Amino acid sequence: MSLVDFFGHLAFALIAISYLVKEIFYLRLLSIVACVAGISYNYFAPEKPLWTPIFWNGVFMAVNIAQLLILWQERRGIEFSEEQKEIYQMIFKNFSPLEFAKLMRLSKWLNLEEGVTLITQGKETKFVYLIYNGEVSVIIDGKEITRLKDGAFVGEMSFITGNLPSATVKTTKPTRLIAWSKEELRNLLRRNPAMESTMHATLGADLSKKLAPASSVSR
Repeated sequence: MSLVDFFGHLAFALIAISYLVKEIFYLRLLSIVACVAGISYNYFAPEKPLWTPIFWNGVFMAVNIAQLLILWQERRGIEFSEEQKEIYQMIFKNFSPLEFAKLMRLSKWLNLEEGVTLITQGKETKFVYLIYNGEVSVIIDGKEITRLKDGAFVGEMSFITGNLPSATVKTTKPTRLIAWSKEELRNLLRRNPAMESTMHATLGADLSKKLAPASSVSR
């Protein structure tokens, strides 16, 4: 294989790889390298340079470079507290740092005493919660069915389905939580489709963990 052919294959290979990359920063970086390879191939491979693909590869490269610089500037200002770093590694590691920062900007930290009702069965709730430290009781028709601890979401089922809560949730000890307004969270996810997919996968994984014990008991 000649060097010119190598650049041709490299350009298309990088484009193919970029379809597998979820992180926008690396996707744009791959696109820039693919454009460089494409320009090289279209300049050297034909008898005369093919200026139309060279021009458009140059345009695509310029756009990606500009967007890459914007992302870099945004990330320079991102700093997380120790609590946020712990949550990121424990729950949100599939999000980019920038996506996680957007989530944190919408969040509110709550410190609740024992016996506080977070959610009431059959009544609309405006928030979805994540337990940072503490414990809550999940009650259906007056009967406790389980208790949730650190790292568990609360209210995520009604957030996903849009239905009224199917259980009442109360704190059983002093508990520290993160709360997100459902409306604000939905608006954020609508503006960021990739982030929405990752969020639903995260909530789905949490639901699977909660359903696993009940499934094993039923067997």
